[in-house]
Amino acid sequence: MARALVIYHSKTGTTMKYAQQIGEYLNGKGIEAEVASTVMYRPEMLAGVDYIFLGCWTSGLFFVLQKPEQAWVKFAARLEGNPQAKLALFTTYKILTGSMFSNMAKHLTGKFAPHSLELKSRSSELTAQNMLSIDAFIAENAAP
Repeated sequence: MARALVIYHSKTGTTMKYAQQIGEYLNGKGIEAEVASTVMYRPEMLAGVDYIFLGCWTSGLFFVLQKPEQAWVKFAARLEGNPQAKLALFTTYKILTGSMFSNMAKHLTGKFAPHSLELKSRSSELTAQNMLSIDAFIAENAAP
């Protein structure tokens, strides 16, 4: 059975709910998914995972300078790598995500293969489009 790890950093609970919905969706697809906050994360959780979903809320000005919050950046700096796992990034936001995903990715360079999925939500809802994107991500990266 394929395994996924969904790691999130949330300030108000919106990103946590979004991460939980991602985990529930993956479990419903037959992928054993574990969901953990950056605070609850332990390095052994990365062992043997096929998919890693990393997320946080969008910090920055309303229309420019979107970036991951500093606590997520510190977490990413100490996060061990797993180049074999397929990487997806996700965020919650109020108005725009702007450069959020590229700013997240630069903190993960060399630890994982480049991400091939970006999920975003203004609320904590996993949309039908998000689900289709996850399905395509899994199909594209499934073991032969």
